[in-house]
Amino acid sequence: MFAMSRFSRRDALRTLVAAPALILPRKSVGQDLPEIAKGPFDGTAASLKAYQIPEWFRDAKFGMWAHWGPQSAAEFGDWYARNIYIQDSPQNKYHVEHFGHPSKFGHKDICRLWKGDQFDPDHLMQLYQKAGAKYFMSMGVHHDNFDLWNSKHQPRWNAVATGPKKDVVGLWRKAAQKHGLKFAVSEHLSNSYNWLAVSHGSDKTGPMAGVPYDGTDPAYADLYHPFPKDQPIPTQAMSRVAPDSWKLLYFRRIQDLIDNYQPDLLYTDGGIPFGDWGYRLVSHYYNTNAKLHGGKVEGVYTSKTAADCDSGTCVLDIERGVANEIKPNPWQTDTCIGNWHYKKDLTYKTPKIVIDMLCDIVSRNGNLMLNFPLPNSGALDAEELKVLEGITKWMAVNSEGIYGTRPWKVSGSAAASAPAAQSGFNERNRKELTANDVRFTTKGGALYAFVMGWPEREAVVPTLGLGGALGVGKIRSVELLGHKGKVKFTQDGSALKVEIPAEKPSEHAIGLKIVGA
Repeated sequence: MFAMSRFSRRDALRTLVAAPALILPRKSVGQDLPEIAKGPFDGTAASLKAYQIPEWFRDAKFGMWAHWGPQSAAEFGDWYARNIYIQDSPQNKYHVEHFGHPSKFGHKDICRLWKGDQFDPDHLMQLYQKAGAKYFMSMGVHHDNFDLWNSKHQPRWNAVATGPKKDVVGLWRKAAQKHGLKFAVSEHLSNSYNWLAVSHGSDKTGPMAGVPYDGTDPAYADLYHPFPKDQPIPTQAMSRVAPDSWKLLYFRRIQDLIDNYQPDLLYTDGGIPFGDWGYRLVSHYYNTNAKLHGGKVEGVYTSKTAADCDSGTCVLDIERGVANEIKPNPWQTDTCIGNWHYKKDLTYKTPKIVIDMLCDIVSRNGNLMLNFPLPNSGALDAEELKVLEGITKWMAVNSEGIYGTRPWKVSGSAAASAPAAQSGFNERNRKELTANDVRFTTKGGALYAFVMGWPEREAVVPTLGLGGALGVGKIRSVELLGHKGKVKFTQDGSALKVEIPAEKPSEHAIGLKIVGA
């Protein structure tokens, strides 16, 4: 996987937690907070505690995401629009070599190179639906400040006005609804004010030292933000310290996204942003969603801040990681088969790794949101299609033990990763699961045990030994998902042992349906 050295997202988030707040202008707009739709949620944090997570999200378990936008045009990985302004970063070096110096050719110009000339959302959605996704997420706007819909509050820098000249969010929504998937949209905008501030700097050394980057050109302030000239350029990319003028514009743009596309799930890249501004925005989303569903909120808002979600306000999202234990409320992992934004010649997660994660996550009451980044063309590459095909084949056999399930008494027989204080980004610590690892789910009186590798002749599940600490009862029947014949099994105090036929109904993991435990 492509690493951005000291410029990685993980390091940026870690720095943000540890560092003091930036000093930026105080309120620049002396006004009341914006109006929101009327309903049971009044814009306060207290009112949001009445939210209840809808059943569709509990049942869906698996979603897919297309992290596709103007930064995909360069096909050189995530955070491209920021890192080209960080001298000597890998993306800066690549950009200077292939496009020119960012004092002349910068993010604004990359936006115009984004074409999507092979973009076929209907075909892609067919593939995602066949692979087992129950919901799909379009990126709405990244930190790059470029809206992927016909945005009335960002009229020049949006996908209808610039680049592919398509309402990308609208086209994804239409395709998702046609193929029966819930529709989600992600927003990463709240961090943009500081994230793009580096575009107002210049090289520190070399022949272009001191030559201002193109972000300083006032003609492009609507893309790069009118960052104060007398203000030091922040190093904290994910900071949300910003003037009220920016918070108001943020609010209006995401409100526009909500009102026009009515997503079933709204993902924010971080916690609920900007205090009361954010609480009002989430309230507006829930209230408008309730009006669409007879007064009942069927929408999901995700936050990466546990404190937001522990109170019941929203759904916890864990980026590139898995919860350490079964959580009482549903949660979501968002991760990618490679880089968030497309990078050529990258090694992807294998179907085996994805299936390991899916079973592990679902056993702990979570959902997996998996990103397949699209290149500039808008079409999946050959290696991505192979990964998708592997997932499709496994889900066709084993999805019965995934969809609509709930956690059992324990998630499994062994930990996939060492417990960590922070679940985010812990996927890099994961070990590959084998036939010695088992993950459990339950549904309709049955227990599903996923043995995470194919043993030679016999699957052994010590956790399901008769009696024991979990009080396991006498097992009456065992089925192997995808296998037409019966399978033989024995159970004693030490383990459940299941004879495995020579012919595999699927690769990667065995799905056992057990009655009586």
